[in-house]
Amino acid sequence: METSIVGVGVGISDRFRTVTEDKSARIGTLAPRAQRLDVKVTHRAYHNGAREEETVELTVTGKGPLVRAEATDADKFAALDLAVDKLAEQLRRAKDKRVDARNHPRGPKLDKGSGALAGIDVQPASADVLQAVATGVIPIVSSDDDEEYTPVVIRTKQFDAEWMTVEEAVDRMELVGHDFFLFIDARSDRPSVVYRRKGWDYGVISLTASAPPEALAS
Repeated sequence: METSIVGVGVGISDRFRTVTEDKSARIGTLAPRAQRLDVKVTHRAYHNGAREEETVELTVTGKGPLVRAEATDADKFAALDLAVDKLAEQLRRAKDKRVDARNHPRGPKLDKGSGALAGIDVQPASADVLQAVATGVIPIVSSDDDEEYTPVVIRTKQFDAEWMTVEEAVDRMELVGHDFFLFIDARSDRPSVVYRRKGWDYGVISLTASAPPEALAS
């Protein structure tokens, strides 16, 4: 498996490269279809250097969906160990889920006659969520006492929309190690998000398009 290592704000030593190569062998054992491991190490300093931390992001690509994990620690070697452990756990969970699905078929079932989806918790999004999505505005509460610094850091990411079934979205969520996954439901064309509950139980929230209040008033 090919391994690529990059550093952002930090140099990559030969020792770190050697340790990472050793770790990649473990990943290759758990993911035999993996073809490439991308490792990104990011150094961050806070409060004028009073606190520093290293974030290690691992991304495995190959035949099938990518698998991603990340961890943060004051030491990049410790962060690497944590990220590898997370990645290994995600791969094991995905494998156990496939075995469990084969042995005990369950989960969402589509009624072809009515188009209803049974066996999964579906609930409508709240009015506040719909308004935030429609306007693209995320409310942020600020403090007048400390306008220059806030401990809250909001990271923004944008991805291309992907059409898939709920089952495929659950599998993708397990592989990337997140508690939720955004997608476009291929059956309804609705923006949706699946999320983890307990064990192998999952939920899905879908947005239903409706006319804005201004249009209804007119």
